[in-house]
Amino acid sequence: MYRKEESMPQTTSTPEHFPCELISWERFDELAQQLGDKIVADGFVPDLIIAIARGGYLPARLLSDRLGLFDLDCIRIEHYQGIHKSLQARVRYPLSAEISDRQILLVDDVSDSGDTFEVALKHLKQKGSAAAIRTAVLHHKFTASYRPDYRAVELREWCWIIFPWAVLEDLRSLLARMQPTPNSIDAFAKLLKQRHGLELSPGQLEAAFVSVSPDER
Repeated sequence: MYRKEESMPQTTSTPEHFPCELISWERFDELAQQLGDKIVADGFVPDLIIAIARGGYLPARLLSDRLGLFDLDCIRIEHYQGIHKSLQARVRYPLSAEISDRQILLVDDVSDSGDTFEVALKHLKQKGSAAAIRTAVLHHKFTASYRPDYRAVELREWCWIIFPWAVLEDLRSLLARMQPTPNSIDAFAKLLKQRHGLELSPGQLEAAFVSVSPDER
């Protein structure tokens, strides 16, 4: 249920209270445009954009529009929980495009731990000798071990980023973590405000609440 790169704190080892930031579609569009402007200002001209799925899909699509580049591919990298509950990244679906002698822009939504970018870059090196590889991200957290070349926003204080395409997924994850389990939508909304500083629409709250079975809560 967790997104591939952003690592939600584990219930058994961290406080139940941690900050979240909800990104609107309008704000996402602003961030993507800012990111594209930085790439243009730097003078880097890619001839292939590679999205790190799933979070990099939409940022990469908007960047392709901003840069006037329509050669777009993706790789799927996911995290899984190992024996010791530590998050590890692996390539689930490899890249299909040819990258030798090409200018590559590798795109994701958030750099949290940094290991997704590191795994992706290692994978690209195994696929061929690109002329250049640059990395771009909407949100870069200073907790990350890898610093992307282009960053729309840099976060010095850690928080969980909720992107507009993952609202229900993340709300379901937050709901599943809550102890005691809220028994109503109003109780769920109250806990989101108290523990994570989140205020959402009634429709978003209801869609998340009813999609999680009582056994999962």
